[in-house]
Amino acid sequence: MTLMLPPDASNPRVTDRAFARLAEIAEAMGETKALRIAVEGGGCSGFQYDIRLDEAAEDDLVLEKDGQRVLVDAVSLPFLANAVIDFTDELIGARFVVQNPNATASCGCGTSFSI
Repeated sequence: MTLMLPPDASNPRVTDRAFARLAEIAEAMGETKALRIAVEGGGCSGFQYDIRLDEAAEDDLVLEKDGQRVLVDAVSLPFLANAVIDFTDELIGARFVVQNPNATASCGCGTSFSI
């Protein structure tokens, strides 16, 4: 079952750049897997993002464009309200990033945050 939220809900948004990078990964792998964005306890600031390729689970919110999918589980969804999932390619490296307005502090690497 996919969670269907109204368009004006506070569910996370995925940039075109992130969807495009997922398409590149799928082409290189020869298969399409979804990108899972989850929030777990831990990290130097209290919570940390778990970003990985995965299959959809029953309670996932599925954000989709052009056949590419981003998954957010029901437990992580409140922590990611109004967040933007993007892909960045900078001198320090290329990675998916979460711009989270709910985070009151984060670590230097951007994978750990507090609320």
